[in-house]
Amino acid sequence: MGDIRQSLLPRDVLSAAKELLYHLDIYICNLLQSGRQPPQVDTKTLDLVEEFILHSPKDRNTPPRRMSALQELQLLEIMCSCFQEQSRDAVRQLMFSALFSLQGNQADESRMALLSKLVSMAIAVGRVPILECAATWLQRTHRLYCVRLARVLVDDYCSLVPGSVPTLQNIHSSSPRFCCQFITAVTTLYDLTSEELTPPLELLQMIVSWVQDDPRLVLITLLNTPLSGSPPISSLDLTPLGGLVRWCVKAPLAYRRDKKQALTNGTTENEPEAGPLFSALHLSVLQVFMLLPNILNEKGLFGRLALLQLESLAALTSDLSRLLDQADKHTHPLSADTHTLSQLALDRLAQALQVAMANGALLCSREDLRAICSRLPHNNLLQLVMSGPVMYYNNIHTPPMAFGPHASHSPIASHPTHPPLSSHPSSHPSPHPSSHPSHSSHSSQYPTQSFLSGMPFPFRPSH
Repeated sequence: MGDIRQSLLPRDVLSAAKELLYHLDIYICNLLQSGRQPPQVDTKTLDLVEEFILHSPKDRNTPPRRMSALQELQLLEIMCSCFQEQSRDAVRQLMFSALFSLQGNQADESRMALLSKLVSMAIAVGRVPILECAATWLQRTHRLYCVRLARVLVDDYCSLVPGSVPTLQNIHSSSPRFCCQFITAVTTLYDLTSEELTPPLELLQMIVSWVQDDPRLVLITLLNTPLSGSPPISSLDLTPLGGLVRWCVKAPLAYRRDKKQALTNGTTENEPEAGPLFSALHLSVLQVFMLLPNILNEKGLFGRLALLQLESLAALTSDLSRLLDQADKHTHPLSADTHTLSQLALDRLAQALQVAMANGALLCSREDLRAICSRLPHNNLLQLVMSGPVMYYNNIHTPPMAFGPHASHSPIASHPTHPPLSSHPSSHPSPHPSSHPSHSSHSSQYPTQSFLSGMPFPFRPSH
């Protein structure tokens, strides 16, 4: 396609972009018909995309073209029509990849800006082919860029345009694949570490309604993705389960804390609604875990594919320990309300751990759990979980799948990182207030979470 550049140069920016999209469609159709495996768009074609659609020319001597706001809107409409009219999904996916796959160069910022506007428009006007392509993009792209796209969509539909939340909510029925990836991205973005990274109430209500109405929604990517190889490094998790568990466990302390800080601004009307929403979400997540045995057994993955990673849980318990410290410091003496919320967070953690292990989503030993939970205050339910029976899986001797969340994920900017705790209990001495000076506030209010070997645990999973 490199020979069409001279014919594009005299055209105005919109006409050139439209003409290039037309030729790109023909080029990709011919590429797929040639049978070349894997089909790959050549560098010259990508250069044309950067020059005439993203307006980032390779030649420094060539002045960059600029579109007016109206021309950019017209380009987005043309792109929507182009993807809508192309009936072959393989062509659409490859064209979307040619336009928006990140290349690690200066044009990536223009790519992200155009992509965000295109996906936002596709949601507004119901262009399902673009949402399906965007779902694939979210599976294959570094999570740092995925959460950037998610933030733009949340801002567009939950903040900037009043009354537009129902439009975003429709993606549940129009494109379940995109909806699942969107949930994964927003639970990665909003990790409840600060008020800025706390999900808006409208977003929370939307996700709770989605998962309540259709618990299998969060497993769409798992159900539709061939797991024959490893995913791209630092991509989003295979399911949003890890992020949803993090929301439910941290919410009693983190979400309430951030909303209390907002009371000074007079925003009190939404405060009572968050608690029941997180409770409903927690129940739905547990129900999703209980769907997994049949699904994983059908795929031959039970006992091989961990949808919750021990490293992520170690970071979660570290966050929870810090939240409990902060609750202690801000409440002297410890109030009944704070104690109730602290125990609620620990109860939810224990429930999630037990149900995830019993249903094959978490593959670890009880010793691993005791290691990562050693710094948490005592909780009866958590004690029961840590002293429960050893988990057995039918295909435990089958090598584990490489597909799954990565311990090597690059941290998102502005997110605090926590070094994973060792999974070997021998590296963690028996917890005692004096052995953890940074958690001394727990010693005054809570007993530490020690393992009681004689604790009975009569419940055993059925598989």
